Amino acid sequence: MRSQRNARLMAGAPLPVRDGVAPSRVYLPPGSWSTLLEFLVERFRFIPPEVLRQRLESGEIVDQRGVAQQAGAAYQPDRWLWYYRMVPDEPIVPFELAVLHQDAHLVVIDKPQFLASIPGGRHLRETALTRLRDSLELPQLTPVHRLDRDTAGVMLFCRDPAARGAYQRLFQSRQVTKEYEAIAAWRHGLALPCVYRSRLEPSGSHFIMHEVAGEPNSETRIELIERDGAWARYRLLPVTGRKHQLRAHMHALGIPIRNDGFYPVWRPAEQADDYARPLQLLARAVEFADPFTGELRRFESSRQLQGASSPNALAP
Repeated sequence: MRSQRNARLMAGAPLPVRDGVAPSRVYLPPGSWSTLLEFLVERFRFIPPEVLRQRLESGEIVDQRGVAQQAGAAYQPDRWLWYYRMVPDEPIVPFELAVLHQDAHLVVIDKPQFLASIPGGRHLRETALTRLRDSLELPQLTPVHRLDRDTAGVMLFCRDPAARGAYQRLFQSRQVTKEYEAIAAWRHGLALPCVYRSRLEPSGSHFIMHEVAGEPNSETRIELIERDGAWARYRLLPVTGRKHQLRAHMHALGIPIRNDGFYPVWRPAEQADDYARPLQLLARAVEFADPFTGELRRFESSRQLQGASSPNALAP
């Protein structure tokens, strides 16, 4: 429901998609701010006040009608303002994004590691969504699902906003078969294949999930593909789609995925990416019956794990 409301709101945005970047918006709630600038300074406390003043004076922040707002204007609540978000000094992700398939509804890609799925935080232009909107000239393109920034592989986008819900419902109702591969430690005595279930909840620290007592809300089937010394290649078949599910489950089993910067050791977000040590997790394939044609669709990544013994098994 939230995504539908957001889609309706974005459809009425007074600013167009620019170079693949959609406008952002901020809601003005009831409050005691005397001027618009006073509110914005408090709302965006990490942006220098002078930068906000300059953006207002240059007409970069507009209301729903597209009217530029003034820094000294009296604060008027219960409305939206629109603007283009800026990320200064955003690092370039030096890996190509491959398009596997296009049709009237879908764009299917083979995402590299280190490229975020959608804009957020430190990532705006260097995201799969922004690159695709710009390169394919599809300003209405939207993601059907997401992959972690560190995860490579198959990801689906929808060209037609009206059709997006039908594909999203397939994922929500678990009618999509998702297949992953990973290079991880070999653990003697772990019986495979196995099905691992646990209850995953946000830990409240560093975006990490952790296991808590209670009814399981996540489930993954783990199969062994091959072993090479202290490492092995695994097939991971998630039934549910919790955040960081595969990474958390493999860590809980004592076989953390190679080069994982969150499980077991958290890497600060501001730490530079180590392109020589990508996370060894690949979204190998997705398969589903198309909601419009009934056709069985299967899309597979063309990226290859180079073997459990390789020092960096999955190259970006």
